[in-house]
Amino acid sequence: MIRNYIILILVFFLTFISNLNAADHSVLNIKENDFFIGSKDAPITIIEYASMSCSHCADFHNNTLEDLKKEFIDTGKVKFVFRNFPFNYPALVGSMIMSCVPTEVKYDYMNALYQLQKTWVNRDPSKTRAELYKIMQSGGMKQDEFDSCLSDINLENDILEGVMNAQREFDIRSTPAFIVNGTLYSGNKNIKEFRQIIDKILSQ
Repeated sequence: MIRNYIILILVFFLTFISNLNAADHSVLNIKENDFFIGSKDAPITIIEYASMSCSHCADFHNNTLEDLKKEFIDTGKVKFVFRNFPFNYPALVGSMIMSCVPTEVKYDYMNALYQLQKTWVNRDPSKTRAELYKIMQSGGMKQDEFDSCLSDINLENDILEGVMNAQREFDIRSTPAFIVNGTLYSGNKNIKEFRQIIDKILSQ
């Protein structure tokens, strides 16, 4: 009887530790290397998972994000976190190069890459790299910096690990995907849909 009791205690303890570790590694935790805009103390956190070659992601960034920024991010209601979820080679190199851009200009570069998506996203990897470099070069990036960034295996692994974590915890399978205060909303959303989601949370 005592032996069984001890085993039950051990099982409970190990389960507790396992859940604790899972919580520590949750994608909902904002890390130091996460890029976000807005107040860190905002009552609402939106985590976007996007693929930089995704046309629906480009539509959100080109047509909705700025309105969301003016209404909710700049006013301190929303913290918006950008996460990578590349589905193909162009999206992966786009994500990698964005990770090598200084934080203070990252937002502008990201928007530029979405606006110019059709010029650099190509089935031919060499064309993708060449066109992407033209864009980055116009902002002052040197060839060796560009090459060094895209050959960083640790960076590539970090991005792919982030994809696996998002799939495991929220079963994310398409982009864009938005996690709003822990709730997943799949697919592109316009400003009216975001207003409904945000206003409902703020009214609770």
